[in-house]
Amino acid sequence: METQKIAAAIKSFPGMPGTAVKLLGLIDDPAMRVSQIEEILRQDPGLTANVLRLANSAYFGIPSKIGSIRQAVILLGLKRLIQMVIAVCVSAIMGKPIPGYDLPPGELWRHSIAVSVAAEGLVKELKVEAAEEIFTAALLHDVGKLVLGDFVKDDFSKIERSLCQGMSFEVAETVALGTNHAEVGAQILTHWSLPSEIVNAVQWHHQPETAEQTNTMLDIVHVADFMSIMIGIGLGRDGLQHQPSAAVSKRLGLETAQLEKVASQTMQWVTELSDVLGGA
Repeated sequence: METQKIAAAIKSFPGMPGTAVKLLGLIDDPAMRVSQIEEILRQDPGLTANVLRLANSAYFGIPSKIGSIRQAVILLGLKRLIQMVIAVCVSAIMGKPIPGYDLPPGELWRHSIAVSVAAEGLVKELKVEAAEEIFTAALLHDVGKLVLGDFVKDDFSKIERSLCQGMSFEVAETVALGTNHAEVGAQILTHWSLPSEIVNAVQWHHQPETAEQTNTMLDIVHVADFMSIMIGIGLGRDGLQHQPSAAVSKRLGLETAQLEKVASQTMQWVTELSDVLGGA
């Protein structure tokens, strides 16, 4: 059965790199020391170099050059550093083409970066309280497409029939495959032991009004995803099938002028960040 094949594909999907897992384990440790972080990253010089390159990108706005992990933790904080480690670790796998969604090489990655930038831009513009992990939730919101892409390609005629009946893309996926890319993404991130709030945002980013746990992170990722598609980044087969939730827009007090402002900022930053991470 298709669902069994998908379950097997999720199970065989690469795990979160060990370095990132070790760092995540330190977040809530009150006895955590910078020397522990340095020791973990010392075992992977290539990753360390790429994290420092990202930390020095203009996006993070540090005026002085960051030359060490200790400096990065002091200036940016542990959570921001872990976000960078995760971003560098997943950049390679997310640069692949996804034929089922009609996404050429690098487009899923550009879209993921755009949603991260847009999410942080919205938090700032709307002056709302949101967890620091929102960058990671936005970055990984479409990770399920990496598993589901081949299945979508093979069963696209079934999906297309549902789309012709007016269904949204993720509902059409569920009808044809028994699941959708958001649910698959949530399962991957659960295997990676990421925080439940991130998993929740990924699972419901297309249908926030049906989530058991609604919060600002989910609402922002939902809007940021739509915004990225609106400006033409990640506009695959499913792009035109997504619509923003009126309930979310109302909850956030979102106005068109704010959307336009953040969209403009997103276009400015996405190329820089995707270039920095593309070379990672």
